Amino acid sequence: MRRMNKTSAKKIILLLCLFSTLQTMAQDTGNALAATPPMGWNSWNFFEEKIDETILKQTADAMAQNGMLAAGYNYIVIDDHWVGGRDRKNKLFPDPVRFPGGMRALADYVHSRGLKLGIYSDAATLTCGGVTGSYGFEELDAKTFAEWGIDYLKYDYCNAPDDVTTAFSRYKKMGDALKNSGRPIVYSICEWGQRKPWLWARAAGGQLWRTTWDSRDVWQSHDKDLTGVMEIFDQQDGLQQYAGPGGWNDPDLLMVGLYGKGSSSSVDGRFKGCNTTEYRSHFALWCMLAAPLMVNSDLRNIEPVTLALLTNRDLIAIDQDGLGRQGHIVYKKDSIEVLAKELDKGEIALCVLNRSAQPVTLSIDVPGQLGIRAPFGRIKDIFGGAATKYNGRIKCSLDVHDTRVYRLSL
Repeated sequence: MRRMNKTSAKKIILLLCLFSTLQTMAQDTGNALAATPPMGWNSWNFFEEKIDETILKQTADAMAQNGMLAAGYNYIVIDDHWVGGRDRKNKLFPDPVRFPGGMRALADYVHSRGLKLGIYSDAATLTCGGVTGSYGFEELDAKTFAEWGIDYLKYDYCNAPDDVTTAFSRYKKMGDALKNSGRPIVYSICEWGQRKPWLWARAAGGQLWRTTWDSRDVWQSHDKDLTGVMEIFDQQDGLQQYAGPGGWNDPDLLMVGLYGKGSSSSVDGRFKGCNTTEYRSHFALWCMLAAPLMVNSDLRNIEPVTLALLTNRDLIAIDQDGLGRQGHIVYKKDSIEVLAKELDKGEIALCVLNRSAQPVTLSIDVPGQLGIRAPFGRIKDIFGGAATKYNGRIKCSLDVHDTRVYRLSL
């Protein structure tokens, strides 16, 4: 019998995963676990290895009091560097200096504020930060997370083999362990999009999967090894068919409000951060993409303009729309791009993006140029106030790297 080569085997595995993914998508339509894109906060870019239980409690207090919880942000996710090691029974324990109260007590505190607690691990023996990972202890770790009251797991892929076969196997092993843990835990697959997880992550048990390398706090990096907001945005084109209730493309954390203060996101000072207009565009685009909305700035000292943006109910409603469609590009000309996102009840959201370094004024014939011919009666400029009568055209002026978002209703 002729032996199958590695390339053929890889293709077969991907086809099987894709078939399983399509079956899972059909079953996930009413899935209560991540039925809409998760919203919350992650500790990574601002705090990194300095994270501790005091910071997490203060962040929970801030989210409960500043309107973010009321706007839908309900996860607090501890990223890398929390692990202290394993005990004599191989059970994970947190760093005793930075988490003296333990994870169960921290989860209870977060839950008492109306929030949910997320945690981090890696599909290898060591995490990206070099502390203990979960490879070989998936069942034990999943049950430990459940005992602690954990609601969300971000599962990284540092120090693991490159091939897709191993990645799928390791992620599915943890996915199965989480399902058997006795607690509903959202599963965030973080292998950076290198092995096309949109084809197999649902089949591995994931509710969201990273589509790119880590984001940097810059509009565009112009560096093949560093992904700015625009590089990441461009990589989402064509992935919309894989997103929907119970499973989401994840273009990484929101840089909104960092202003160059993150360590990894600013490459230790190389990037000075986006400006307020760019953050507004960044947030609007992620909402159009039905992306998970995970903030990672210091919410204890959030600026009013940042808080107002992150709690914009109209933009959040577009991201969290129950239909679960990911927006996609329907028009490109020069520096202008337009995204369309189908919404529930026959409505649609449109986002006009100016990518150039020059302001522009434009008028768009929606039926003629965008091909959108539904009999809409009203249009609302999300940044401009009340809905008005719709006449088939969009007229707007856009600053450098600016956006306008519109909601068309029948």
